Amino acid sequence: MKKIVYSLLIVFAASMVFLACSEDFLDCYPTDGVSDEGVTSSTGTAMASLNGIHRCMYYRGSWAGASQGRVGISSWMYHIDEQGEDMVFNYSTWTTHLRWLHRSATNSYNTSPWLMFYSWIANANVLINGIDENTAGSQEEKDFIVGSALTYRAFFHYQLVQQWADRYVPGETNSQPGVPYMFEAITEPQPRVTVEEVYSNIIQDLEDAMILLEGQSRKNKSHINIDVVRGIRARVALTMGDYATAVSYAQQARVGYELMDSATYSLGFSMNSESSGEFMWAAQITEDQTDKWGNFGAYISRNFSSTSIRSNPRSIFSVLYDLIADTDVRKTLWDPTGEHLDLQARGVEIVSNASRYPYTNQKFIAVSTADSRCDVPYMRVSEMYLIEAEAEARQGHDDLAAAALYPMAVARDPSYTLSTNTGQALIDEIMIQRRIELWGEGQRFFDLKRLNLPLDRTGGNHKSSINGGLMEVPAGDTRWTSLIPQDEMDANPLMTQNDL
Repeated sequence: MKKIVYSLLIVFAASMVFLACSEDFLDCYPTDGVSDEGVTSSTGTAMASLNGIHRCMYYRGSWAGASQGRVGISSWMYHIDEQGEDMVFNYSTWTTHLRWLHRSATNSYNTSPWLMFYSWIANANVLINGIDENTAGSQEEKDFIVGSALTYRAFFHYQLVQQWADRYVPGETNSQPGVPYMFEAITEPQPRVTVEEVYSNIIQDLEDAMILLEGQSRKNKSHINIDVVRGIRARVALTMGDYATAVSYAQQARVGYELMDSATYSLGFSMNSESSGEFMWAAQITEDQTDKWGNFGAYISRNFSSTSIRSNPRSIFSVLYDLIADTDVRKTLWDPTGEHLDLQARGVEIVSNASRYPYTNQKFIAVSTADSRCDVPYMRVSEMYLIEAEAEARQGHDDLAAAALYPMAVARDPSYTLSTNTGQALIDEIMIQRRIELWGEGQRFFDLKRLNLPLDRTGGNHKSSINGGLMEVPAGDTRWTSLIPQDEMDANPLMTQNDL
């Protein structure tokens, strides 16, 4: 693992704590910038390092392969959705994930995120293992930093195991190869542990983080608090089919947050996450920290004037769109005509040379045609209602599932009535709600994989010529799991490859 994972370890310069007002604050720096001891000499320097991880979640990092279309978690989110059926391309640009070409062991869109996540894990491990009684600062500050770093370590391994390992199968031993779980920032090659072990370690890290973050406040929603940890724990439990645990943590996580009202929701997501009770965890990009052509909004907003958006504005799968009730506010977040006259009527400009296609989204709105900033929604309270509803339904608790779904569904559609569906029909209703609600937020491919469902892009507005002929993939096909990057295979004698 030495070459691929640790040759470009990112440890953030401790001196950055003194540069909080400069443009370079919270940037990502290579290993030779500062020693591990320097990073953890005080809670001030350690917090600067933690802030570096926060920033790299939405900023182009210095790991190998980082580029305009590979910008932290923000890119990861829309690439995950591109692999599903609900995000539609209208033009053949940047179709690597759409066509599942990223799965190749030599594709840069495979190598880059693998390195990205392990680099961030190494940064987190420096903080987890380096903060001790010799670190200057209060115990409360130390607990916050270590609790946040533990959460990141768990969250990044969770992304890795979902993409580079076969699915977790509830009720089975899950002895299939997972990914290396890194507890230290070391350079020695490491073997893959089982999928079961990866998830056990993720759970332990999250439980330890919750203890340290109990009662702790955060400066803004780009930081982690105990609610975020509980939300991640609910996601992990859902993936594992541990539905009772998913219900418990989803209920705990959403306390104190409020669903967005319909009028606000109809305006789409832009720069309002910090003030909205809907958002539990999100990145807010300031003007002096923008990555103009790499921001989330540079690829998925409707109005920023980038080549990607002008030629290939993202659409919703028309089959899914047709399932949205006419009284549901979310139906206004996509325009079946592609003209977006209502958007322009309220002062949101779309440049004249931008292509128009049916069902294009106006869920995500950048600041302007020249400013691609758009808050990145890592977690919203609506997801917690959906997790609870699905988990109850999959336990056969129809009444509890319908009751959990109702607050979110009626907030989006005032004509919605408490569901009387039962069994599979109720599960299907909840999953449709989930697909609509979380479109573009990096969930759909992982939902298909965890539930062992097929990919089916037929019957709507997907074009086989754009998708490279990839319209259907059976459940259980080897293509659901990405190959381990070849650089990793070459450098790590303990690594084993996934099935071709």
